Amino acid sequence: MISAFASWVTRLDGLAAGCLFPAAVAILISGLDDLALDAVCLWAWLKTRLAKQKPEYTKPPADEPEKQIAIYVPLWHEHVVIGGMVEHNIAAINYDNYHFFIGAYPNDEPTLDAVRDLEARFPNVHLAVCPHDGPTSKADCLNWIYQRMLLFEEHHHTRFEVVMTHDAEDLIHPEALSHISAYAGDFDMVQIPVLPLPTPFPSVVHSVYCDEFAEWQIKDMPARQLMGSFVPSNGVGTGFKREALEKLASAEHNLIFEPTSLTEDYENGLRLHKLGCSQVFVPITGHDQNIVATREFFPQTMRSAIRQRTRWITGIALQSWERHGWRGTWSQVYWFWRDRKGLFGNPLSLASNLLFVYGVSTWIAARLLGIPWGLARYSVHPAFLASTLAIQAIQTGVRTACTFRLYGAFFALGVPVRSVVGNWINSAATLRAVYRYLRARILHEPLVWLKTEHAYPSRTALVEHKRKLGEILAGSTYVSEIDVQEALDTLPQGMRLGEYLVKLGKITEEELYEALSLQQSLPAGRIEPWSINRNVARALPRHVVRTWQVLPFRIASGNLFLASPEIPSDEVSRTIRGFTRLSLRFHLITPRNFDELTEKLL
Repeated sequence: MISAFASWVTRLDGLAAGCLFPAAVAILISGLDDLALDAVCLWAWLKTRLAKQKPEYTKPPADEPEKQIAIYVPLWHEHVVIGGMVEHNIAAINYDNYHFFIGAYPNDEPTLDAVRDLEARFPNVHLAVCPHDGPTSKADCLNWIYQRMLLFEEHHHTRFEVVMTHDAEDLIHPEALSHISAYAGDFDMVQIPVLPLPTPFPSVVHSVYCDEFAEWQIKDMPARQLMGSFVPSNGVGTGFKREALEKLASAEHNLIFEPTSLTEDYENGLRLHKLGCSQVFVPITGHDQNIVATREFFPQTMRSAIRQRTRWITGIALQSWERHGWRGTWSQVYWFWRDRKGLFGNPLSLASNLLFVYGVSTWIAARLLGIPWGLARYSVHPAFLASTLAIQAIQTGVRTACTFRLYGAFFALGVPVRSVVGNWINSAATLRAVYRYLRARILHEPLVWLKTEHAYPSRTALVEHKRKLGEILAGSTYVSEIDVQEALDTLPQGMRLGEYLVKLGKITEEELYEALSLQQSLPAGRIEPWSINRNVARALPRHVVRTWQVLPFRIASGNLFLASPEIPSDEVSRTIRGFTRLSLRFHLITPRNFDELTEKLL
């Protein structure tokens, strides 16, 4: 039995050794490519530092009139998150001249109802219904949103100068539209950085996105621009000048977005570059929440991450290869190589991880048993293997540094482990993408939208992204900036700014709640006791109403409407969901109005 086991181990060693040399060669070639890109970025950084100036495209935008911006949001089964997305962003965006155009399909009734509710509440939200059932592709949905915008322009005798694209889970930075508007004066396409929101330690899959996006946004995207290649749209946080979209429409039979592409964002960046349109990636500056970037949650399970990346690889690597081949300038062809090398690089990375684990395990076993290490019998020069290991260490260090820059030292410590997890996800997604692509081509089937489940940050997590109450009060001329600053300087411990300003007589309670309504994007206003059905008011237990300061006042369209003098917290929402399956909709009222309602109805 011992001899049989030894024979089996010998065969495994031979198989591993047979894979080792070609894998090392491929890793070395890919690694040298990565080192070359690192050198380009390092040279650009040194050149900038020595010149003591920033590149032209990093200069802060100049003050100029706001351009009218249309924000496109394509949806498929997004009724759970779209309400929170629009409510928060309308409250947070520090810009006046914009409208949301939200696309949905006729066979997605819950999403249609959610958007219609938003349309009724916000005058700058408009529903675009696709003329056919979904899902088709995001590009197809976006094209119909474009048609809805044209109809709006015709009816209202206006014209949008810039179009932005976003998804249903996006947290738009308050200054993002201002940056898009300013840069659009010089560029046809403007890309704001996209960064995942950090998640707690157990969410390893989502943290992989944090690592990868940190490297892409700090290194790869600026490098594309430095080398004169095309800047792909990230799909969200992208601003297109209207004239650029009209060029696309003229060149592509009125198709602004390529409907057969699963990555219409990447495709549009390339198409605009070929049409001679200027592009810019707004570089990352500042720290933490001061970074002007689109924030969002990405998939947090292995299955959903593989599903999303399957779409990315299918569109970026396979469909782009089929559509554009390897034609273009040297820099464009180089980035085609960078974007497509994952087709073999992703499975190779996983194979190299397995070979590494096997080699280390057998070496440890040989040392413990006092026998020769089996792989040592095969002639692969140690210097060759050491060079590949050194390159991998350098690249891991680069990614760690990028992650440290955006997410901090503790988060960056997990990069080496998460790189292995990322290899597994990317390898599985690559194999699945190749299978789906070949199957679709052989059977002549269309490649349809692979929807990823989306989540939106909780209300508590969104607080730091909202405009400050004092800023809203001063901007609405309820109180002067001097009064706000004096109140902040003398604010008693434990008292909130709004309450203190009311106590000082600087504003009324009604003015405070109007400002809170703007800040939180919640409806506000007095509710009369006679307008509430007593049975509805008692839909929640009395102790819940008094403890959490929430009073039901209406039930309609699957929603429970709740009046409260407090900003609803996550804890409040969780508690109330234990008593009802209806969707919760909050309405702000003054404490005096709340006391009046509870006294007369409970």
